Amino acid sequence: MNRLDGNAMAGDLREIFAFDVTAAEYTCAGCGAAEAIGALMLWGQEMGRVARCPHCDDVVLRLVRATDRVFLDVRGAVRLELPLAGS
Repeated sequence: MNRLDGNAMAGDLREIFAFDVTAAEYTCAGCGAAEAIGALMLWGQEMGRVARCPHCDDVVLRLVRATDRVFLDVRGAVRLELPLAGS
């Protein structure tokens, strides 16, 4: 078996992240609820965005924009189900 670095996933990741992410489904690490990202409750606008589970209020997703990058923390989700383009 050949061992490759993460760059070998570039094509797969480009396909996954080239869609409307609000349609992806998350599974909350706190309560196990599964729902579309678009159903999360959004808090904060100035420093970054904090998205909480509408069922248990746990933080599922954090997003912070810097001048040259975006930081995305999804440790509050145990799973993200992402639709592929054309599916």
